[in-house]
Amino acid sequence: MAAKLDSQLLGLVFQSRPDILKGIQEAADSPARIDLFNNIASFVYERIADNTSEEPATKRRRVEAQTSGPNGAAHPIAGSQAAVLGADAAAAEPVLLEIKDISVSVPQRKKYDLCFTKNFLYARASGSPVPVQGIVYPWKDIEHAFYLPVPDKSQVQHNYVLLPRNSYLPTTKSQQSADQQTQQQTTAPLEPLVFTIPSTAPKSGTITGPSAGAAAPVSDSYATLFHWALTTSLHAAGNHACELVSSDPKVFHSVARQAYCPQEKAVHVKAFRGSKDGFLFFLPTGILWGFKKPLLFLPLDKIVAISYTSVLQRTFNIVVELEGGEGSEEGGQEIEFSMLDQEDYAGIDQSYVRRHGLADRSMAEQRKAKKQLAENAKKAAANGEEGEGGEGGEADDGLTELERAQKEEEQRLQDEEDEEEEDYDPGSEGESEGSGSSSEEEEEDGEGEGDEDDDEDMGEGLEGEE
Repeated sequence: MAAKLDSQLLGLVFQSRPDILKGIQEAADSPARIDLFNNIASFVYERIADNTSEEPATKRRRVEAQTSGPNGAAHPIAGSQAAVLGADAAAAEPVLLEIKDISVSVPQRKKYDLCFTKNFLYARASGSPVPVQGIVYPWKDIEHAFYLPVPDKSQVQHNYVLLPRNSYLPTTKSQQSADQQTQQQTTAPLEPLVFTIPSTAPKSGTITGPSAGAAAPVSDSYATLFHWALTTSLHAAGNHACELVSSDPKVFHSVARQAYCPQEKAVHVKAFRGSKDGFLFFLPTGILWGFKKPLLFLPLDKIVAISYTSVLQRTFNIVVELEGGEGSEEGGQEIEFSMLDQEDYAGIDQSYVRRHGLADRSMAEQRKAKKQLAENAKKAAANGEEGEGGEGGEADDGLTELERAQKEEEQRLQDEEDEEEEDYDPGSEGESEGSGSSSEEEEEDGEGEGDEDDDEDMGEGLEGEE
């Protein structure tokens, strides 16, 4: 096979010097010269990658990308160089729509101008003509897109979350080792993109580009503008599988009142993953953990089961079990989120887990968790924090797993109390009217008064004795 110039690589290297590119094309009249020019272009890209990377070389991810090289063979380009290629490819396309001064929080925290082209969405610094490396997203690679409220803000704000393929699922150590073995055949994965918009309308001059006229009718707010721009761009690039998903209080909402918006239902719950605090969003397509790095999204079609563990009086944990990879003999990975408010259990379990047909695999831990929650509810009721479950309240009517467990636990305690009362012998029953009356009063009044002289076992069986 005849040697060929790597036109793409040469074009990206010398796009600012068309005279050099033309000279190379004219001088490439032999296989030896073609190989030489290709090698020069590859070397220049290595230098570009070294000079433009913001991290030390020892910390840089060396993920190899396959591109066509001399004689049709593949030559490796490091992950940082692949980012340069992507940025240059995006910069080569005309900008159709530009929205200025948008607050990006992931993968970098800074204000950027967001640019829409036919095949890319990318960020660039104000006044700069080139994209920011690492914030260049091919439309075809975006798999999930979300529009979510930003919690705990005095001013109403929303986040757009765009998740490229292979950017949102947790990776185990064994998977990391397997990935390292195939790095030479893959490009460096993109990080999720998260940017924030206010509830106000864009200012004059914020929207530019040939498509600014088409965007004018939907520019009464940032939300309508970005909804239109993202959806239109995805579909125009042939990505019809990715749909913009918004949080929905009908799918899930927390019972907790929001500090700044007490009249609005919170569509998130506070939680921890390890030592990091964040928010869980129970969405129509899966569970999102944000908004700090690393973001996680657990699609419903990859969730095997959800378990409830580490139940305390006010909080509990959930463990999300994911399906194992293809050919995996072991069970799937488990992701734990901790310190969820116990008040949100019913909404999570009944409104989300059951509605979407997710299995509960708490097993022994589940029974232990339900018993602990039932006991906690009993203590709260005795302290006047909650009404009794048997008074026709929502707990009995809802019939959630924990409420059933609470009723069963109360029934068990009542049965034990009845058995203890039947076996109790006051000693000289019937011989003295006074002593017999006193014993009966102790049995009848022991539940409410908690007399200190009652038998210890008797006190444990009486409901309300703390």
